[in-house]
Amino acid sequence: MTNFIKGNIDIKNNVKKEENYIFDEVVNKVKNTGDFIKTSASSVFIIHKDKIVTEKYFGQHSHKEFARKINCRSRFNVASVRKSYIGFAVAYALLNKHIHSIDDYVISYLPNLDKNIIDKTTIRHLLTHTHGLASDESKNLIRNFPCGTSWEYTNDGIKLLTDIVETTTGKTVSQILRETVFNSFNLSETDWETETKEEQVSIIFNPEDEPVSGIKKSSIGGGYDTNLYVSSRELAYWGYIHLKKGTINEVEVLPKEIFDLTTSLQSLYLEGRELPENGFLWWVKTRECKKSELGELVPKGSYQILGNTGACVLVIPSEELVAVRMYNKKGNPKGYDYLRDVKDFGNTIMKCLYER
Repeated sequence: MTNFIKGNIDIKNNVKKEENYIFDEVVNKVKNTGDFIKTSASSVFIIHKDKIVTEKYFGQHSHKEFARKINCRSRFNVASVRKSYIGFAVAYALLNKHIHSIDDYVISYLPNLDKNIIDKTTIRHLLTHTHGLASDESKNLIRNFPCGTSWEYTNDGIKLLTDIVETTTGKTVSQILRETVFNSFNLSETDWETETKEEQVSIIFNPEDEPVSGIKKSSIGGGYDTNLYVSSRELAYWGYIHLKKGTINEVEVLPKEIFDLTTSLQSLYLEGRELPENGFLWWVKTRECKKSELGELVPKGSYQILGNTGACVLVIPSEELVAVRMYNKKGNPKGYDYLRDVKDFGNTIMKCLYER
């Protein structure tokens, strides 16, 4: 696709703030859950009908005395939320004809893989967690089930996707995102980091233990590693860019086709209605399914992505709404059902809309 980047805009200056009290119940739920799981930091950021209607920050960057207070510039480690950015990079490669089709076999792009293991696995299988691949103790690929027959959430397919992007485009995921999204919308609080910075929020495992950084000695800035740090507002803007399909205030920045691809159903039919549905790694909703992360009250056509630090962005196109919550806690304490909690995040938003 020629002229992929069609313009640029400073998104922070083009989404106005008009706070109201409609989503106070959502704010209370996020704060109460944060207190229960003993996170040191939490936030809520909601854009509704092109206005910032809720922006709340609670806590500190860690449980340490005199730790920095959370504010609009605080950047959380968003863990698996980064996969929505990886999905974007795959769609970029597809639209620019570096990849022919998501139904191409992975082995066509990564010929050094074990053909007996990778078999007939396609890029679509990787994008929808239906590839059936895993790793053994030596980090060699193994097969858990035939591709396309079931669903399992692992990172093995994610690494293959980032390898395909880099092999076909000659660019890393992070390079593609910087060139096409971060620079075009002036997003300065989003990036894969290799060094600690004061605006980064620490990760909490246990409140009694030392907080840790999401940056490891082995971390690189290519896009696969879990070292993506994003502020609450810029994660909401990421969702808003998807909601508006790349056009903000009538300024077309990116082609709508990429967002149509990434947020629409790409999963092939699987037996059993309990298995989740995916777009380009986003969790999408076209029907009710037991293992989905989207709440029962959240309407069809919505999409969401969650990280194991508690970071979550939910987009509800039918309500013109983007909602973000942030935590900095890994590990589920006794009595905490993360799946029920993230479903109820969306359910609470919908209840607030019904009752307004």
